[in-house]
Amino acid sequence: MNFFEHQAAARRTSTRLVVLFALAVIAIVVAVDLAVMLVFGRGDGAAGILLFTTLVTLAVIGGASMYRIASLRGGGEAVALQFGGTPVPVDTTDRYLQRLRNVVEEIAIASGVPMPGLYVLEHESAINAFAAGYSTSDAAIAVTRGALEKLNRDELQGVIAHEFSHILNGDMRLNIRLIGVLFGIMVMGIIGRRLMMHGGMSRNSRDGVAIFLVMALVAIVIGYVGLLFGRMIKAGISRTRESLADASAVQFTRQTAGLAGALKKIAGIHEGSRLGSRGETEEISHMLFGDGIGFSGLFATHPPILKRIQALEPGFRAEQLERMQAQWRTTPPNGLQEDARMGLAGAHDALPAASSRINVTPAMVASQVAQPEQDDYRRADAIVNTIPDDLRELARQRDQVMPLLLGMLLASDPAVLGKQRIEIASRMGNEAAEVALAFRGRLAQALHPMQRLPLAALAFPVLRLRPRPELEVFMDAVFAAVNADGQVSLFEYCLGRLLHVQVRESLDPARYARFGRRKPGNVKQEFATLLAVVANAGSDDPAEAQRAYLAGMQRVLPRDHVPYAPPANGVLALDAVWEPLDALDPLAKQVMVEAITAAASHDGRICVAEAELLRTICGVLHCPLPPMLERA
Repeated sequence: MNFFEHQAAARRTSTRLVVLFALAVIAIVVAVDLAVMLVFGRGDGAAGILLFTTLVTLAVIGGASMYRIASLRGGGEAVALQFGGTPVPVDTTDRYLQRLRNVVEEIAIASGVPMPGLYVLEHESAINAFAAGYSTSDAAIAVTRGALEKLNRDELQGVIAHEFSHILNGDMRLNIRLIGVLFGIMVMGIIGRRLMMHGGMSRNSRDGVAIFLVMALVAIVIGYVGLLFGRMIKAGISRTRESLADASAVQFTRQTAGLAGALKKIAGIHEGSRLGSRGETEEISHMLFGDGIGFSGLFATHPPILKRIQALEPGFRAEQLERMQAQWRTTPPNGLQEDARMGLAGAHDALPAASSRINVTPAMVASQVAQPEQDDYRRADAIVNTIPDDLRELARQRDQVMPLLLGMLLASDPAVLGKQRIEIASRMGNEAAEVALAFRGRLAQALHPMQRLPLAALAFPVLRLRPRPELEVFMDAVFAAVNADGQVSLFEYCLGRLLHVQVRESLDPARYARFGRRKPGNVKQEFATLLAVVANAGSDDPAEAQRAYLAGMQRVLPRDHVPYAPPANGVLALDAVWEPLDALDPLAKQVMVEAITAAASHDGRICVAEAELLRTICGVLHCPLPPMLERA
C-alpha cells in the first residue's frame, strides 16, 4: 500500500475501533445488570434500578475514557514522559545518543517530516521502542537503552523506520485513542481493586466490610470481562498494523538486513523485548516495536518473532536462531563495535546544482509521498552533512531558533524587507528583528535551496520547547512577515504557512488530529485558486501559466470547467484554501498531489527551486515528500 492507502486503512481501523468499543461496553453493561438482578431480584422497581445502573456504568466508562485521552492531549511528549522517557539533549556527548539523533535526523529529512522529539528509556535493557503523538508535528520516539547499546546502525535504522511508518500512516493517533478506550473498558476492574483495598482496611462493622468486599468482588469480575475484551481489541488491531509497519520499514530503508537483524537480537538475547513494569507496559503494549509483555495466542499484540523474521528472510530457520542465542550468551552484542567492523559510516554524496532540472511525472511524485527510498537516505545524509556547522548549531539553540527561522522568510527586496523588519520588531522586539536580518544574509549565502526545509525540520524540536505564549507571538510574527507585502514569494509564503501549521499542531495536537472525508468535487474553487497560484508562480507568460493550470485541473476535475483566473491578491489568496484541501479524503489527496505536480511540471521538468516549492506545499497539506523527487 502507498501512503494514501495506509491513511484510508487507518481511518477504517478507527471506525472498527468504535464498533469494538461499543460491543465491549454493551458486554460490560449486561454483566453489571446481571449482577444487579442477582442482588435485587426482579421485583417492583427492578426496571428503574437497571436503568440507573446502566446509565451509571456508561457514565463511568465514558468518563474514564475521556479522562485518559485528555491526560494525553499533550501528544507525543506527554506519552513519552508518562511512560518513563528521558529527553535526549540536543548537545549530548553520549555516543549512543548521538548515533540515535543522526539516524532519526536522516530518516526525518528523507521522509520530509519535522524532526520528532527523542526520548530514551534509560532503565530498560531490553530491545524496544515506540512512537507516540497525534501527528508529525507533535511526534515523539522513545528507544530503550538496550536497543541503543545492542543494535548496530543498520538495525537501529530499521527500528526507527518501523516507528516512522506508524507516525506517517496515522497509527499514532489511533494508538492514543486506543489507550483511552481500553482504560474506560477496564476501569471497573480498577474500581473493584480499590474497593477491595478500602474494605480490607475498614474498621466498620462486619456487615459493612462484607458489603464492600462483595461489591469489590463483583466489580473485579466485571473488570475481567473488560480486560478480556480490551486485550482482544488491542491484539486484533495491533497485529496487522505491526506487520504493515515491518513492510513499511523495508520500503523506507530499501533493505531487510537491518530490521531482520534487530528482530533476531530480540529473539536471541536473554532480555528480549520485555519491559520492566508490567502494569505500565500493558497499557502501551500495542505501541511497542517488540512484544513488551509476553502474551501469546489470542492476546498477542505482535506476530510471533520467528514469523516476522521469516517475512523478511524467507530462508531463515529456527536452528539458526538457536546458534545465535548460544553465541550471544557468551558474547552479548555491542552496536558500536559492530558499526566499526562493518564500516557503516560512509562518504557523503554531493547535492545537485541549484540550476539543474529534473524529470518528474504526477503519478511518480504521488507514489513517493512518505515513501523514501535508499536514494533519499543518501540525499538526506548529504543535506545534513553539508549544512554549515554554525547554522546547525543555531538550529539547536533555544534563544536563536526563532530568529533563525524568521531569517529564512525574509525577502531580498529592500522595500519588502523593511516592512518585514517592522512587523517582527513590533511583536518580538528590535533585537530579535536585527538578529533575523543578520541571519538572512548568512542563510541566503550558505544554504543550497534543498537545505532550507531540512534546516527548519532540524530546528523544530527545539522550537516547540519554547513556552506557549512565546510560540503564539512567534506564529503571529511569522504570519505578519509573510503577509507584509504581496510581493513575498510563493516559497516564502508556503514555508511560513508550514511553520504556522506545525507550531499550531504541536500546541494543541489532539484538536487537529483527524482523517479528512471531503471529495474533490466539494472544493472546486479551492483547487482552482491553488493551481492558479502555482501556475502563475512558475511562468511569466500568461499563456504558459494557463496551460500549466489546465494540466493540473485535468488531473483532479477532468469533467469540470473552472476558468483560469490568477487571484488579484496573489499568494495571499491561499489563506482560504489550506483548511478545505487538508480535509480531503486520503485517496483524494493522492489526486491532489498529482494535480499540483502536473501544474508545477506541465512540461515534464522542474528545477530544484520548483521541487522545493512542491515539497513545501505538500508539507502544508500533510503529504510529506522525500528530498529526491527524480528517479532512475
